[in-house]
Amino acid sequence: MSSATYDVLGIGNAIVDIMARTEDDFLVAHGMAKGGMALIDEARAAAIYGAMGPAMEISGGSAANTIAGLANFGARAAFVGKVRDDHLGRAFRHDIRAVGVAFDTPAAGNGAATACSYILVTPDGERTMNTYLGAAQSLAPDDIDPAAVAAARFTYLEGYLWDPPRAKEAFLKASAIAHGAGREVALTLSDSFCVDRYRDEFLSLMRTGAVDLVFANEAELHALYGTSDFDGALTQLQKDVRLAVVTRSEKGCIVAAPGGLTPVPAHPIKELVDTTGAGDLFAAGFLFGLVNGAGHAAAAQLGALAAAEVIQHIGARPQTSLKALAEAEGLLPA
Repeated sequence: MSSATYDVLGIGNAIVDIMARTEDDFLVAHGMAKGGMALIDEARAAAIYGAMGPAMEISGGSAANTIAGLANFGARAAFVGKVRDDHLGRAFRHDIRAVGVAFDTPAAGNGAATACSYILVTPDGERTMNTYLGAAQSLAPDDIDPAAVAAARFTYLEGYLWDPPRAKEAFLKASAIAHGAGREVALTLSDSFCVDRYRDEFLSLMRTGAVDLVFANEAELHALYGTSDFDGALTQLQKDVRLAVVTRSEKGCIVAAPGGLTPVPAHPIKELVDTTGAGDLFAAGFLFGLVNGAGHAAAAQLGALAAAEVIQHIGARPQTSLKALAEAEGLLPA
């Protein structure tokens, strides 16, 4: 196997988050399922934007957040995602490159606008997302650079990509290239509603070996196996994929490998402000640990550290050096 140019290459929806604080009754009034992610059209996007309070624009997208977190740790990172050549698309491109991520996917010159997600954060820190996929849906197999994928130790894919059909094809193409080059593929299940839509296809990806590592939270795990039996679902997960991590918010996480289960506690925080990006940044820390030779427990500690940093402020990308935090905690891999 040749040496890697990148530690992790992420493929996902290139989205700009438009975030505002709100109360629970706003969600009820607008028919939103608290804590979930709904796909919306342009008209619904305009209606939500018009009704929501003062907002801030922050580049986001699940896999993009993970890749930005990896770069913050000091990893060599790249991202593939589609934007339109418009205001938000240029902002996304600037922001992800500014944190040290290679981003070379050509922008669309016409068609739908750059994707945006209207994120409402309630006083308990829970986030409810309404996502207009826009240009992100035009990601296609031709946007996948075989050389870049083959040169990445991990290719990281987000489950949200399973919504646009052409993006799904790009996802499968990247997985095949990565495995053909002797590399590994990771998948985040993204959202329990996403799992509800594509349960059988996600299980097939796992059982056929199209993915080697799966990230899920408790809700996504229950959705994946259609059961409220956590232990039973975890046992089945061990059988279905080579390595998995199930995050459990303040209860920490469990790393599931064929040889056993490893529980790791959550990292302590002072104040929960916004859960947006918690899972994305956990994945960043865990992958950073893996590519630097850390064991599963140590990698999960890095994931917990990164998640703790991001939930203590608004926005889904770190605002301080994760590498410095890891070093201060004695968690930085040698």
